[in-house]
Amino acid sequence: MSSKSRQGPQREETVQIGRGMWGWLAGLITAVIIGFPLSAAIAYATHPATRKLFGDRLSNASAFGFSLFWWVLALLLVLLPFLVGVGVAKLSARWLTVFGVIVVVLVVGLVVLGQLFAF
Repeated sequence: MSSKSRQGPQREETVQIGRGMWGWLAGLITAVIIGFPLSAAIAYATHPATRKLFGDRLSNASAFGFSLFWWVLALLLVLLPFLVGVGVAKLSARWLTVFGVIVVVLVVGLVVLGQLFAF
């Protein structure tokens, strides 16, 4: 007799994935997507000759303003996966409102920096 015939019916269990794991996964996917733009922003911020890549308008910009613009953009790109992960994990109306306000303030700040130092 085989041992399989003595076993009773087996119950299959599914893995329950919590909201924290979905947030972690969304943050990881976002980090993979922004990897190349992040490395480009850091390269633009650290290499002084990259101002010439953007034509005559940015070649006349101050070195500090150009570098500051790219460092702020790099910082925003670094923070993006964390913000997306927390946003997906929480998913409440209040958190999405706070997240939206933070994103709008950062984008407006980036546009103002770009206008001040680049154009």
